[in-house]
Amino acid sequence: MAKHFKLPRFEPSHPADMNDSADIRFLLTIRESGSLIAAARKLGLSPSAITQRLQQLEKKLGAQLVNRTARRLQFTEEGTLLCERGAELVQQFDALFEDLQLRRAGLVGTLTINAPLGFGRRHLAPAVADFQQDNPEVDIALTLSDQPLTETTNRFDIIVHIGELPLSNRVGYAIAPNARFVCAAPSLVKRLGAPDSPEQLSRLPCIVLRENNEDVSLWQFSKGRARSNVRVSAHLSCNDGDVIRQWACEGRGVILRSEWDVADDIAKGRLVRLLPGWKAPDANVTALTHQRAGLPARTRHFMQYLQARFRPLPPWRR
Repeated sequence: MAKHFKLPRFEPSHPADMNDSADIRFLLTIRESGSLIAAARKLGLSPSAITQRLQQLEKKLGAQLVNRTARRLQFTEEGTLLCERGAELVQQFDALFEDLQLRRAGLVGTLTINAPLGFGRRHLAPAVADFQQDNPEVDIALTLSDQPLTETTNRFDIIVHIGELPLSNRVGYAIAPNARFVCAAPSLVKRLGAPDSPEQLSRLPCIVLRENNEDVSLWQFSKGRARSNVRVSAHLSCNDGDVIRQWACEGRGVILRSEWDVADDIAKGRLVRLLPGWKAPDANVTALTHQRAGLPARTRHFMQYLQARFRPLPPWRR
C-alpha cells in the first residue's frame, strides 16, 4: 500500500531552488495520484502548473522523470529511483522535526544551569534534584561559580543571578525577594560597639565577598531620601560566601550579606543586624534565559517550578 505523506501547499519555485524536500514530496504526490490531473486536484493547482513544475524539476536534474505519453503516467528509472530514495529521506526528515517538536513540547532533553556558589549549594541544588526526580527524562547539568555572569554564559539555558541586573540581552524572571543586611557577631559588637551611621563602618574591621568583578568594598545605604556611600576597610575577603559568613560568626569582622544567607544566623543569635534603620540595595533572586518566546518546555517548567518553590515566602522569610 502506498504511504501517505503530509504535503505543504505547493507553490511553483525558481528552477535553482529544487534541492529541498518539497521537490521530492511533489514527485511522490504525482506517483501516489496516478495522473497529473489527480495530482493537481490534490495540491489545489491547475494541471498546467503541475506540468510546468515537473518540467522545471526535470530540467534541474537533467533527466526525464515521468513518461507522459502513456495513458497513465509511467516513471522512468531515474524517476523511480528518486521516489524510492526520496521517500526514505522524507521520512527521516519528518522524523527529525517530529523529534525536535517533541523535545520542544515535552519534558525531555538536557537543561544547563549556572548559579552562584552559596545560593546554589543551599537552595538551588535541592530544587534541581527534586525537579529531576519528578521529571526523569530531563538531564540537568548544574554549574556553581563565584562569577556566573563573567563566564561563557551562552552555553547555559538558565543563569541564576542575585542582585542588580546588568545590561544584557537575556530575559530576567523574578524568583524571590532578597534584602541585604549589615551583620556582625555579638562578641565583635560588645568589643567595638555598634555603629550609629553607615559612616562609622569605616572604623570597624569588615569582610567582603569578591564576585562578578564588582566594587565590593563600596557599601551603599539609603534612609528615606538620605543616601550614604561608605568605603570600608576590608582586610579579609573571599570568593565564597560561606567563608565570610563563618568569619563574621567568629567575630572577625562586619559583613554586608544577603538575607537568604544570614537569616538563620540572626534568628539563632550567631549574628546581629547592624544599622536596621538604613537599607542596603536589595539583591533579589532572578533567573536569566536567552529569550522569552520559544523556550523548550523543560526550561519553562523549571522556571515555573522555581517560582512556585519560593512563593509566597522564600525559605529565609518563613
